[in-house]
Amino acid sequence: MKVLILNGSPRPKGNTKQMIRAFCEGLEKAGHEWNEINVCRMNIHGCLACEYCHGKGGGNCVQKDDMQIVYELLKTAEMLVIASPIYYHGVSGQMKCCIDRFYAMLYPNKPERLSKVAMFLSSGDPDMYEGALFSYKGDFLDYLKLEDMGVFTTQGYDPGVSGEKLEEIRKFGEKL
Repeated sequence: MKVLILNGSPRPKGNTKQMIRAFCEGLEKAGHEWNEINVCRMNIHGCLACEYCHGKGGGNCVQKDDMQIVYELLKTAEMLVIASPIYYHGVSGQMKCCIDRFYAMLYPNKPERLSKVAMFLSSGDPDMYEGALFSYKGDFLDYLKLEDMGVFTTQGYDPGVSGEKLEEIRKFGEKL
Protein backbone atom coordinates (compact mmCIF):
# COMPACT_ATOMS: atom_id res chain seq x y z
CA MET A 1 0.00 0.00 0.00
CA LYS A 2 1.17 3.54 -0.75
CA VAL A 3 0.55 5.96 2.11
CA LEU A 4 0.84 9.74 2.01
CA ILE A 5 1.35 11.34 5.42
CA LEU A 6 0.79 15.08 5.73
CA ASN A 7 2.54 16.41 8.82
CA GLY A 8 1.05 19.70 9.98
CA SER A 9 3.36 20.27 12.94
CA PRO A 10 6.14 22.85 12.94
CA ARG A 11 7.87 20.96 15.76
CA PRO A 12 10.39 18.45 14.36
CA LYS A 13 10.43 16.38 17.58
CA GLY A 14 6.94 17.08 18.91
CA ASN A 15 4.10 14.74 19.71
CA THR A 16 2.75 14.72 16.16
CA LYS A 17 6.14 13.67 14.80
CA GLN A 18 6.43 10.94 17.44
CA MET A 19 3.09 9.53 16.29
CA ILE A 20 4.17 9.65 12.65
CA ARG A 21 7.49 7.97 13.43
CA ALA A 22 5.76 5.08 15.23
CA PHE A 23 3.29 4.68 12.34
CA CYS A 24 6.11 4.62 9.78
CA GLU A 25 7.95 1.95 11.77
CA GLY A 26 4.83 -0.21 11.48
CA LEU A 27 4.45 0.56 7.77
CA GLU A 28 8.07 -0.42 7.11
CA LYS A 29 7.71 -3.65 9.04
CA ALA A 30 4.69 -4.57 6.91
CA GLY A 31 6.44 -3.61 3.67
CA HIS A 32 4.27 -0.61 2.77
CA GLU A 33 5.53 2.43 0.89
CA TRP A 34 5.10 5.86 2.43
CA ASN A 35 5.91 9.51 1.91
CA GLU A 36 5.81 12.12 4.63
CA ILE A 37 5.34 15.74 3.67
CA ASN A 38 5.95 18.35 6.35
CA VAL A 39 3.58 21.04 5.15
CA CYS A 40 5.05 23.50 7.67
CA ARG A 41 8.39 23.41 5.86
CA MET A 42 6.84 23.95 2.44
CA ASN A 43 5.71 26.97 0.51
CA ILE A 44 1.98 26.25 0.30
CA HIS A 45 -0.35 29.22 -0.02
CA GLY A 46 -4.03 29.33 0.84
CA CYS A 47 -6.72 28.77 -1.77
CA LEU A 48 -7.54 31.92 -3.77
CA ALA A 49 -11.14 30.80 -4.49
CA CYS A 50 -10.56 31.87 -8.09
CA GLU A 51 -12.14 28.68 -9.57
CA TYR A 52 -9.38 28.47 -12.18
CA CYS A 53 -8.99 24.80 -11.26
CA HIS A 54 -12.60 24.02 -12.20
CA GLY A 55 -12.52 26.08 -15.38
CA LYS A 56 -9.52 26.70 -17.58
CA GLY A 57 -7.24 24.75 -15.23
CA GLY A 58 -9.04 21.45 -15.71
CA GLY A 59 -8.29 20.31 -12.14
CA ASN A 60 -4.95 22.14 -11.89
CA CYS A 61 -4.46 24.99 -9.44
CA VAL A 62 -3.38 28.37 -10.82
CA GLN A 63 -0.80 28.64 -8.02
CA LYS A 64 2.50 26.94 -8.75
CA ASP A 65 3.96 26.46 -5.30
CA ASP A 66 4.99 23.40 -3.27
CA MET A 67 1.43 22.08 -3.35
CA GLN A 68 2.40 20.62 -6.72
CA ILE A 69 4.47 18.04 -4.82
CA VAL A 70 1.44 17.04 -2.75
CA TYR A 71 -0.73 16.79 -5.88
CA GLU A 72 1.75 14.41 -7.52
CA LEU A 73 1.90 12.17 -4.45
CA LEU A 74 -1.90 12.13 -4.15
CA LYS A 75 -2.14 10.67 -7.66
CA THR A 76 -0.61 7.36 -6.51
CA ALA A 77 -1.54 7.32 -2.81
CA GLU A 78 -3.95 4.65 -1.63
CA MET A 79 -4.20 6.04 1.86
CA LEU A 80 -3.93 9.55 3.29
CA VAL A 81 -2.93 10.39 6.86
CA ILE A 82 -3.62 13.86 8.21
CA ALA A 83 -1.36 14.46 11.23
CA SER A 84 -1.52 17.72 13.14
CA PRO A 85 -1.39 19.37 16.51
CA ILE A 86 -4.57 21.16 17.52
CA TYR A 87 -4.45 24.94 17.18
CA TYR A 88 -7.59 26.82 18.19
CA HIS A 89 -9.79 23.72 18.01
CA GLY A 90 -8.63 22.63 14.54
CA VAL A 91 -5.61 21.51 12.55
CA SER A 92 -2.64 23.86 12.23
CA GLY A 93 -2.93 26.78 9.83
CA GLN A 94 -0.33 25.27 7.54
CA MET A 95 -2.34 22.04 7.33
CA LYS A 96 -5.55 23.99 6.76
CA CYS A 97 -3.98 25.75 3.75
CA CYS A 98 -2.93 22.37 2.35
CA ILE A 99 -6.36 20.80 2.87
CA ASP A 100 -8.11 23.80 1.32
CA ARG A 101 -5.96 23.38 -1.78
CA PHE A 102 -7.23 19.80 -2.21
CA TYR A 103 -10.21 21.51 -3.84
CA ALA A 104 -8.37 21.79 -7.16
CA MET A 105 -7.57 18.10 -7.46
CA LEU A 106 -9.96 16.18 -5.24
CA TYR A 107 -13.31 17.90 -5.78
CA PRO A 108 -15.56 16.64 -7.19
CA ASN A 109 -13.61 13.40 -7.75
CA LYS A 110 -10.72 11.92 -5.83
CA PRO A 111 -7.84 10.07 -7.51
CA GLU A 112 -8.89 6.50 -8.30
CA ARG A 113 -6.37 4.82 -6.01
CA LEU A 114 -7.10 6.95 -2.93
CA SER A 115 -9.53 4.97 -0.79
CA LYS A 116 -8.54 5.27 2.89
CA VAL A 117 -7.84 8.01 5.42
CA ALA A 118 -6.68 8.26 9.03
CA MET A 119 -5.97 11.16 11.35
CA PHE A 120 -3.35 11.68 14.07
CA LEU A 121 -4.03 14.57 16.46
CA SER A 122 -2.13 15.89 19.44
CA SER A 123 -3.31 18.48 21.91
CA GLY A 124 -2.46 19.84 25.33
CA ASP A 125 -6.13 19.39 26.23
CA PRO A 126 -8.07 16.12 25.83
CA ASP A 127 -11.29 17.92 24.80
CA MET A 128 -10.06 20.02 21.87
CA TYR A 129 -10.54 17.74 18.85
CA GLU A 130 -14.04 18.68 17.66
CA GLY A 131 -13.02 21.16 14.93
CA ALA A 132 -10.49 18.79 13.37
CA LEU A 133 -12.92 15.87 13.60
CA PHE A 134 -15.65 17.92 11.93
CA SER A 135 -13.37 18.49 8.92
CA TYR A 136 -12.23 14.85 8.90
CA LYS A 137 -15.79 13.55 8.85
CA GLY A 138 -17.23 16.09 6.45
CA ASP A 139 -14.36 16.45 3.98
CA PHE A 140 -12.80 13.02 3.90
CA LEU A 141 -15.40 10.50 5.06
CA ASP A 142 -18.69 11.98 3.86
CA TYR A 143 -17.71 13.99 0.76
CA LEU A 144 -14.80 11.98 -0.64
CA LYS A 145 -16.19 8.66 0.67
CA LEU A 146 -12.80 7.51 1.96
CA GLU A 147 -12.73 4.54 4.29
CA ASP A 148 -12.20 5.61 7.90
CA MET A 149 -9.10 3.83 9.18
CA GLY A 150 -9.23 5.60 12.52
CA VAL A 151 -8.42 8.70 14.51
CA PHE A 152 -5.55 8.53 16.97
CA THR A 153 -5.23 11.23 19.61
CA THR A 154 -2.76 12.06 22.32
CA GLN A 155 -2.87 14.69 25.03
CA GLY A 156 -0.01 16.38 26.80
CA TYR A 157 2.90 18.61 26.14
CA ASP A 158 6.10 17.73 24.26
CA PRO A 159 7.26 15.10 24.74
CA GLY A 160 3.98 13.66 25.88
CA VAL A 161 3.09 10.58 23.85
CA SER A 162 2.84 7.49 26.01
CA GLY A 163 4.63 4.30 25.07
CA GLU A 164 1.25 2.55 24.92
CA LYS A 165 -0.11 5.05 22.40
CA LEU A 166 3.02 4.80 20.24
CA GLU A 167 2.76 1.02 20.27
CA GLU A 168 -0.94 1.22 19.28
CA ILE A 169 -0.02 3.44 16.32
CA ARG A 170 2.93 1.22 15.36
CA LYS A 171 0.65 -1.84 15.30
CA PHE A 172 -1.89 0.08 13.25
CA GLY A 173 0.80 0.65 10.61
CA GLU A 174 1.77 -3.02 10.67
CA LYS A 175 -1.79 -4.28 10.21
CA LEU A 176 -2.75 -2.21 7.18
